[in-house]
Amino acid sequence: MPIFLLIRHGENEYVKKGRMAGRTAGVHLNESGRLQAQALAERLKDAPIKAIYSSPLERALETAAPLAQALTLEVFPRTGLIETDIGEWAGKTVKSLGRLKAWRAVQSTPSRVRFPGGESFQETQFRICQELEALSAQHDPKDLIACFSHADPIKMAVAYYLGMPLDTFQRLMVSTCSITALMIGEHGSHLLTLNFDPSINFSKP
Repeated sequence: MPIFLLIRHGENEYVKKGRMAGRTAGVHLNESGRLQAQALAERLKDAPIKAIYSSPLERALETAAPLAQALTLEVFPRTGLIETDIGEWAGKTVKSLGRLKAWRAVQSTPSRVRFPGGESFQETQFRICQELEALSAQHDPKDLIACFSHADPIKMAVAYYLGMPLDTFQRLMVSTCSITALMIGEHGSHLLTLNFDPSINFSKP
């Protein structure tokens, strides 16, 4: 059973300002996001990670870079880990979208939603899970694998492997630069950690 560390990218100005980035190019980590990526690398620098994969979007690749440097591993971009294609909603604020009837459907019945000019949640879930299955087949069952992706794809992958209906995936929380550990095997899947903040120092009183 390979263990996947599903890691959301760090903070950027779109996240900070409540703006939907989608697949917008040129969205880079801000100062807070870079510090998050460094904290992540510090937390995982001694972990027996065998490979690092990432969404090809800049914010994910930049989050993966410090860990790759710490472990002297290469980051392999994988399109299957990319963010949901939100089409015409890219660049718009959550506040403005919240006024739309379609936004309520996104939150309550996402299984029935297709973004205008983009993909559906069902397509995103199928894509991310197919990617994890493909990576699982490439690795030894005992391997630890880091995958840098985005909030919704990670949440939808967790929902799928736990047998949760797609319409409930929004109940999960995946914060920036958090770690979600998922064990995927032939005879079942197990969620080991959800939304772990690697900057937490448990040694402090």
